[in-house]
Amino acid sequence: MRIELAKSAGFCYGVKRAVEMAEQTARSGGAVLLGPVIHNDHVVSKLEREGAVLVRAVEEVPDGASVILRSHGEAKWVHDALEQKGCRIIDTACPNVQRIHRLVAEAEAAGRQPVIIGTPDHPEIVAIAGWCRHPVVLPDGEALSAWLAECPERREMPLTLVSQTTSTRKIWDQAIETAKKECTNAEIFDTICNATYIRQTEAQELAARCDAMIIIGDRKSSNTKRLSELCRALCPRVVAIEGAEELEPASFAGAASIGITAGASTPGWIIKEVYDKMSDEIMEIEESFADLLEKSIKTLNTGEKVTGVVTEITPTEIYVDLGTKHAGYIPVSELTDDPTVKVEDIVKVGDEIETYVMRVNDAEGVVTLSKKRLDTVKSWDDVEAAREAGTVVEGVITEENKGGVVASVKGVRVFIPASQTGLPRDAAMTALLKQKVRMKITEVNRARRRVVGSIRAVEQAERAEKAAKVWAEIENGKHYNGVVKSLTSYGAFVDIGGVDGMVHISELSWSRIKHPSEVVSVGDPVDVYVISFDPEKKKISLGMKDRSQDPWTVFTDKYSVGDVANVKVVKLMTFGAFAEIVPGVDGLIHISQIADHRIDKPGDVLAEGDMVDVKITDIDMENKKVSLSIRALLEDSAPVEDEE
Repeated sequence: MRIELAKSAGFCYGVKRAVEMAEQTARSGGAVLLGPVIHNDHVVSKLEREGAVLVRAVEEVPDGASVILRSHGEAKWVHDALEQKGCRIIDTACPNVQRIHRLVAEAEAAGRQPVIIGTPDHPEIVAIAGWCRHPVVLPDGEALSAWLAECPERREMPLTLVSQTTSTRKIWDQAIETAKKECTNAEIFDTICNATYIRQTEAQELAARCDAMIIIGDRKSSNTKRLSELCRALCPRVVAIEGAEELEPASFAGAASIGITAGASTPGWIIKEVYDKMSDEIMEIEESFADLLEKSIKTLNTGEKVTGVVTEITPTEIYVDLGTKHAGYIPVSELTDDPTVKVEDIVKVGDEIETYVMRVNDAEGVVTLSKKRLDTVKSWDDVEAAREAGTVVEGVITEENKGGVVASVKGVRVFIPASQTGLPRDAAMTALLKQKVRMKITEVNRARRRVVGSIRAVEQAERAEKAAKVWAEIENGKHYNGVVKSLTSYGAFVDIGGVDGMVHISELSWSRIKHPSEVVSVGDPVDVYVISFDPEKKKISLGMKDRSQDPWTVFTDKYSVGDVANVKVVKLMTFGAFAEIVPGVDGLIHISQIADHRIDKPGDVLAEGDMVDVKITDIDMENKKVSLSIRALLEDSAPVEDEE
């Protein structure tokens, strides 16, 4: 069996650029994802673990947030709405798609009719159409011909034709042929992505010479679906999967050659997992003829369980009387997997012991036995039962392997793919070595001696269980002991036990702060309470401010008009400066009250963060406003001149 991986499989330039931009933004303080940045749930989940928050509508985006727009692009109204919210926009749209946005906008501004060839409900097409007021979206050349026939005057109209970047060359060429034949004033821009064309062409060439094809990609991905369609026209067996966990290598029996390709939104590590899984299968299927011959001539006793009595123990072997003409012995290396255990702690002369027959030498009348392998067989039963029941098992990580780590579960080697370790994508897996972990068994194949486990599945199940408990018991005002998971410019996300809630920056402290990091850090334990929650949207708003004491009450209990207070300057304005008197209560020092002489602006005398003494000149109890004056103190302390 031969496996061939397409050279252009996986991320294209635009997708790679989009993911890198999104990761950089998420790591630098979090952001909001307005829809999936690409059509791949693995990538979106990774961004969420790094601090990004996924929302589905512009209305859900907090004011002033950093917003990551997806690689397919967004309509102009989305950009305008976010700008009105004061958001920082990170537009990850592929440069090729952004070019189409400009083309249709400029065409309409010049009095031309934009005609967009592509799948009408595809996100990229929806975004392109959103850059002109009266777009015409048609799926192919046949639809274009029908649209022109509906109103013959359209053939004379100034048209500007563009294509969905991921469309096939066949569909676009058909549309161009129709436009050139029927239209008198058509302007044509070939906007099909060259990387898409190369990937599709290479996939077709691979499918034509292979017995089977594996197409890797998210099922929501349009370009991945297109690859599957093109390959099915040329290859008798095409399997579409999202990741290695869906792959059944045994189903490719009889295929002499297998091709592998992937959609533009498929990460390289997923492709590697699939390729490695297929490669391992080949290595295990293609046993040498000599190995097969050796197995065929072994006696029937090999592999059987036998019981005997320990008759002698030496530093290297344990002799066992099997009650037959054969002398049995267990090499010390086959007694146990644990190198720290002493032989005398396991067996003693006279003990009855159950073992596994490894090798029979009839010529010498000797049988080589193994207790370790028998224990492993029993452990395989336990592991298989755990998979069927979905129960959690414990193991110790023993080594880092290609594409993941290996754990020992009751002596059975369990491979845990990198995507199932529960670690962030770029985290070093060496951190797991020698650690005891809990996992679920997801695959058991005794014939191949292959077991696959998932730490992530346990973590997800436990988090889901905790989350369900939180949602079942949540109510406004309820307090939780939480942990700060991530910070953004507009607040802090806190884990309250399987569910993340957000503490808006205004709810972190009574004092005026510029960034949540002034109050909390990632990993901090915090006491929070529920302000509001939405079970349908899975959103929770939390507060941290101590509401048992009203800041205004604290202020009025301590100060009156005429009192002097030491205050902190928190904000400079053209008309004066705001100063914090007590946390949660600011007063205004009007520009005329900052000095005993005329000044041009407050910054000539004061700076944010300054501590100054002021006199309280007025308290508006109804509107909760306080007037402060530095000038009054200066005038009070000025020397009185003697009258002559």
